[in-house]
Amino acid sequence: MAKYDVDSEKLKRLEDYIDSIEQKEGALIGVLYKAQEIFGYLPKDVQLFIARKLKIPAAKVFGVTTFYSYFTMEPRGKHVINVCMGTACFVKGADKVLEELRKQLNITEGNMSPDGMFTVDSLRCVGACGLAPVVMVDGKVYGRVKVEDVKAILDEYREGGSTQ
Repeated sequence: MAKYDVDSEKLKRLEDYIDSIEQKEGALIGVLYKAQEIFGYLPKDVQLFIARKLKIPAAKVFGVTTFYSYFTMEPRGKHVINVCMGTACFVKGADKVLEELRKQLNITEGNMSPDGMFTVDSLRCVGACGLAPVVMVDGKVYGRVKVEDVKAILDEYREGGSTQ
């Protein structure tokens, strides 16, 4: 096996998963999901490994990885916060909530807090317009969020509360 600059135990888990797939043609998205579940993100070496194991061009793996917003090539925090920026949420102040999250988490560049605890992203629409503005933390939905609510939401996760 070629040398990859990633955790070898995790790579072995991914290899075992890929090897267990009978029909590898058309398996790319499922393999990418599994790889992101194992590694937390899809670094370049993991993408190259997947390309070699599935016998497909690395460019195809990269193309799928960058096309779907679910996949990320950057490490993510322990808790992932998504702020809906759809029209209803935006009109009701989602941009202010997002700015407050970034401010309280001291995120000046990128999407991850310096302590690695939180990643903050925005989504186009989560389909919960009646609850606007919506914030999701690790999949848990918080509706009608105001700037004043941000600290309490973050404290739940800082103190090891909701971990879903």
